Amino acid sequence: MSGSIAGLVLAGGLSRRMGGGEKGLQLLGGQTMISRVIDRIAPQVETLAINANADPEPYLQFGLPVLPDTIGGHAGPLAGVLTGLEWASTLPGVTHLVSAATDTPFLPLDLVRRFAVLSGPERIVIARSEGNRHPVFGLWPVALREDLAEWLATSDTMKVLAWVHRHDFTFCDFEAAGDDAPDPFFNANTPDELAEAERYLAGTAA
Repeated sequence: MSGSIAGLVLAGGLSRRMGGGEKGLQLLGGQTMISRVIDRIAPQVETLAINANADPEPYLQFGLPVLPDTIGGHAGPLAGVLTGLEWASTLPGVTHLVSAATDTPFLPLDLVRRFAVLSGPERIVIARSEGNRHPVFGLWPVALREDLAEWLATSDTMKVLAWVHRHDFTFCDFEAAGDDAPDPFFNANTPDELAEAERYLAGTAA
């Protein structure tokens, strides 16, 4: 593909299942989950930002732009994607945005490369593993930002795939790195899942 790809770590959720607080700032192996995500995604993109709707102060330590949703009401991941697309549209030469969740510490190191192979000027690419779709992991054309803004302003559903299905899109399939490795899109949404991630990290997952 021509043009370059910017990245966005989605940390704008309410973290209800984690018991409140900022999910990405939970420690995993002595390191915040979001820092693990940043370490894995940053080398894959031209530039990177964080989408966060809470106090931005804890996120400034990472030296990245911290972008609150440009629309109110905690509208979900699509609001974060729109925020990222509007930011990416101001960056010279950037044609696409890749989004990644803040609670997925094992995300693929070849995510962007594999997305780019399947991309098109207005084609969305969504991650999939073991038959499960991961719509917060997507490659989003900047050219679709106005359409997404209109959708969020007028639609009665904020579901990611409802909007995606209106456009040219495809899935990109990923597998675990080995028999004992976690799903690359394993997400630690709850304290129990965070403990499971600790076990994966220690190589002791059952």
